[in-house]
Amino acid sequence: MQPERLLMIIEDDAAFARTLGRSFERRGYRVLHAASYDEAAVLLETHTPAYAVVDLKLAGAASGLACVQMLHAHDPAMLIVVLTGFASIGTAVDAIKLGACQYLAKPSDADDIEAAFGHQEANTELALTERPTSIKTLEWEHIHAVLAETDFNISEAARRLGMHRRTLARKLEKQRVK
Repeated sequence: MQPERLLMIIEDDAAFARTLGRSFERRGYRVLHAASYDEAAVLLETHTPAYAVVDLKLAGAASGLACVQMLHAHDPAMLIVVLTGFASIGTAVDAIKLGACQYLAKPSDADDIEAAFGHQEANTELALTERPTSIKTLEWEHIHAVLAETDFNISEAARRLGMHRRTLARKLEKQRVK
């Protein structure tokens, strides 16, 4: 008989957590869900999951990075994957330093996450992309990062970006923030 595969999902989007949880249950995992750092801490008092999926940006005071640190302190062997819609090199490096085994940008599904659990060693044989990132993509990523830093306050984000609020609003209309 296969040992129980216990997975903790720390995600404040209940619908996404439910969908992801069902996908993993169909794969033979037993799933625990926490919507915040505090809920995860309570679950860790009675459970020791072997796997965890942590959203980087959680509602409330504690971030997903704090959750990664807590999970890794609880069980250094736990395989932790960080999911984020706000990917950046800085948070990826921090997540790995704090104990995550992988860092994935949303949208990611159960296949991507399960593959990330199995991909723990660095691979020097990966092919590098031949196509450089476009200026538009870099601009959009920077705008999105500043929006996240300002809790999606358009006026404050526009001030930090050095552009008029209406200009920022027009750019966001072209590529809706989800």
